[in-house]
Amino acid sequence: MAGLRARAGLIGELSAEFVGTMILILFGCGVVAQVIAGGALTSPPGGLGDHDSIAWAWGLGVTLGVYVAARLSGAHLNPAVTVALAAFRGFPWSKVAPYALAQTAGAFVAALLVRWNYSEALAKADPGHTDKTQIAFSTLPANGNPALPVHEWGAFRDQVIGTAILLLLIMAITDTLNTAPGANLGALIIGLVVVAIGMAWGTNAGYAINPARDFGPRLASFITGYSGAWRDQYGNLYFWVPIVGPLVGGLLGAGMYQALISRFMPRAEPEPPGRVPASQD
Repeated sequence: MAGLRARAGLIGELSAEFVGTMILILFGCGVVAQVIAGGALTSPPGGLGDHDSIAWAWGLGVTLGVYVAARLSGAHLNPAVTVALAAFRGFPWSKVAPYALAQTAGAFVAALLVRWNYSEALAKADPGHTDKTQIAFSTLPANGNPALPVHEWGAFRDQVIGTAILLLLIMAITDTLNTAPGANLGALIIGLVVVAIGMAWGTNAGYAINPARDFGPRLASFITGYSGAWRDQYGNLYFWVPIVGPLVGGLLGAGMYQALISRFMPRAEPEPPGRVPASQD
């Protein structure tokens, strides 16, 4: 019976990760598709949003996804978060792969919905299904701009730094020994962190900072007509960058928080044996 309850509990956690990540991608990929495909068809072009609307929608997608999933799974929504929590916060390593698969599946299904819903706009704006609209689903170095000479290793550096920032701040925001947000505001603050990263670190690699967020939609775009989805605008194999970079960066950021902040936090001292706990008055 205990084993059955444990299995049912894990299924619920994976379901929450699936749906929470799906919500994130519905808003994230949806806003990029609206801006680059729908916006290309307005007169003048660009009438359906810009970089700032993209950054805000991604951040709000994170917030809403966290509110959906947090009670059941903790709302990781990101394999880099799951790995970092396993390394530094005691999350079971046995759950890391199932969580990552559920997150990637949620991202994949959401991207298929975005692809279906925006199929007319994508086909009209980019009949060849090229890099021009591929970035609605997955990232490219310099957001596909060949005028900015960022290649795989520059984008890898960017993903390490961006995800390190994300995980350092997530560790701080969720640390109850620190000044953690009250009144269930943690999800909103983490969403604002993603907005800030998008506004400050979006040029070199599109701030994927999440392997599931990139790989799931990349696979969805590939099977629906984007034959170049695995490569960048230079023809180089690129899909590994927003997978490996965030995993490395997440460990670095979480490790930095643990080494430089968390271990210095005051902790409640246990009462000596046989002593009545001191009054709080």
